[in-house]
Amino acid sequence: MQSSNQKTFKTAIVYDFDGTLAPGNIQEHSFLPKHYVDKNDFWMQVRELAKTHDCDEILVYMHEMLKLARHKGIPITRDVLRQHGSDIKLYPGVESWFTRLNEYAANCNLDLEHYVISSGNEELIRGCQIHDRFKQIFASRFIYDTNGMAEWPGLAINYTTKTQYLFRINKGIDNSWDNQAVNRWIPLDERSIPFHRMIFIGDGDTDIPSMKMVRHQGGHAIAVFNSDIWDNPQTQEKLYHLIAEDRANYVAPANYSQGGQLDVIVKGILARYAREAC
Repeated sequence: MQSSNQKTFKTAIVYDFDGTLAPGNIQEHSFLPKHYVDKNDFWMQVRELAKTHDCDEILVYMHEMLKLARHKGIPITRDVLRQHGSDIKLYPGVESWFTRLNEYAANCNLDLEHYVISSGNEELIRGCQIHDRFKQIFASRFIYDTNGMAEWPGLAINYTTKTQYLFRINKGIDNSWDNQAVNRWIPLDERSIPFHRMIFIGDGDTDIPSMKMVRHQGGHAIAVFNSDIWDNPQTQEKLYHLIAEDRANYVAPANYSQGGQLDVIVKGILARYAREAC
């Protein structure tokens, strides 16, 4: 157990959200069904438009959400999106995960913080039941007019920009706008959370640069997968390449229950961080 006079060491677990803490893309849980849109048709349209116009898929899907709402005559506001977020279904064990991991980390003399870096909608994530468990949520979001209506994508986080937010966490910067701060040189021993005490958990292609960067900076990367689609050859092929190409340290089912494979892996890493910090 931790004694009152022992020094604690800051540590972070950084999560993708869509497909990592919740199955699929979070727009599919409530937003698309309530607009009577088939999820496969929606994402196919996004990919086709991105290819046709040579655009970023994240910006395109946000544009299509706005276009869809206008067409249906249903306004998009922060409150509306957060209401959709309240319908997000999480993977098993997620709701109790943070309390369990925080208690375990504290007993290892680690001050554990949780962060999200996601290409999904920040407003949806902030509506879900675990939003208050995160120190900060970095995710794509809209700009709103004076009437509170979403009018344009304000922040789009994609494959490579995710790595920028790892540096923001590393340096203790809790916003998306201060580029001078994130580019300012800070001695490694003065940074808020060192990469070698950071864990990144993700599931898909958009997480690969972040996984590789955290891993090569001395931290750990974990790729999770929906066990319901484990028999899909594409799922197995993707996970095989994440290990073979040195992108992830571990692969585990997206089950956050106590005593499960992911629970054991993360606790083992935290115990290693505690030992190395001493």
